Amino acid sequence: MIKKYLIVNKKILPEVYEKVIEARKLINENSNINISEAVKKVGISRSTYYKYKDYVFSPSENSIGRMAVFSLMLSHKKGVLSQVINNISSHNANILTINQTIPINEKANVSLSLDISGIDISIDELVESIKEKEGVISVDLLSIE
Repeated sequence: MIKKYLIVNKKILPEVYEKVIEARKLINENSNINISEAVKKVGISRSTYYKYKDYVFSPSENSIGRMAVFSLMLSHKKGVLSQVINNISSHNANILTINQTIPINEKANVSLSLDISGIDISIDELVESIKEKEGVISVDLLSIE
């Protein structure tokens, strides 16, 4: 069954899929809003919503995974990795492995594998919160399962 699904960066998909997710979120968060109002707010038709509503999800909605692998590029400065680890831990993700390369040109590549079954924010929010830390050059989600 898992072979039926793909994880795709939304940048390459038509905007309508994201709007379906946004409409569903409006409906779920506000009991006073109906489907007609939600689709009107996000700019799609009711038929488009009904066509895709059962097939398009964001990872935080359907909890597709329990494990995630990240690749980070960090500045070679004291405390940067520690801040990242503390940030991840504060959101109830469990760090399973840490692999760090030797710093070259004052930058080090770090791979993290995480148990995200208890995470209290979405994966996107976790990535953004890591990116905001001083000394973090880049963060990429490599895989999720």
